[in-house]
Amino acid sequence: MVIGLIADTHGTLRPDVHRALAGVDLILHAGDVGGEAIIAELELIAPVRAVFGNTDARDTPGLVYQINDTFDGVRIHVSHGHELGAPRLELLLAAYDADVIVYGHTHAALVHRTADGRLVVNPGAAGPARGGESPSVARLDVRGGEAGATLIALAP
Repeated sequence: MVIGLIADTHGTLRPDVHRALAGVDLILHAGDVGGEAIIAELELIAPVRAVFGNTDARDTPGLVYQINDTFDGVRIHVSHGHELGAPRLELLLAAYDADVIVYGHTHAALVHRTADGRLVVNPGAAGPARGGESPSVARLDVRGGEAGATLIALAP
């Protein structure tokens, strides 16, 4: 199974997202979606599950506080990260018991594997650029109880 990971679209979906996430089985959005139109456009690529970010309206249909699910034997947690204040690696690992932790909020792309094999992924910001970060998304390959992630740069 291949899962597209996206975060921090803030109401803007770069056209390059369609290329970057083509062929994924599912898209997990780690918050700061920016409205139902973003979810609708992403659903042209694959089914979408999304969490609230700190800028999302609480009455946005389809957004949940967090996602905890298992795909092909891999436990995945998705939340925006703002619930931890500044979502640093050690805080995320302490707060969430999952094989893969996906978050957003910082707009800084990250793929980190811990010594015990847990994977922490921030796909970066796919919407408006800020803080000098380049726009990006990620692909999460989940097979046979193992997971690996690849960051994909988007056209600026």
